[in-house]
Amino acid sequence: MMMMMTETMTAEMQTCIEACMDCHKMCMETMTYCMAKDGKHMDSNMMSMMSMMRDCSEMCMMCMNMMMSGSEFMGRTCMLCAEMCDRCAMACEMMSDDAKMMQCAAACRKCAESCRSMQMMPA
Repeated sequence: MMMMMTETMTAEMQTCIEACMDCHKMCMETMTYCMAKDGKHMDSNMMSMMSMMRDCSEMCMMCMNMMMSGSEFMGRTCMLCAEMCDRCAMACEMMSDDAKMMQCAAACRKCAESCRSMQMMPA
């Protein structure tokens, strides 16, 4: 059962949910972009980066679900999400000459910052 009632959500929660949604979407788009760009020529570094993007995307989704349901684990989930987003952003930033990778890094950084603001929020 999802809370989804915006009147019971704080502005910080709504902002964080939006940042998580954007990050989830951007990681998925970037994975698709990487597959289309590199296809069968993917090396282990690219596979590792795509795995990180997938994990980040999944964690963002879980974080959104925890916030929308008002879970008591919301704060800790948001902190783990922030950590995963930071790592994904660092990986994407290693390809600074690629605009799509930099867009993904920016979405991850924004999500991480927003998730950190949720640490002290009561469930």
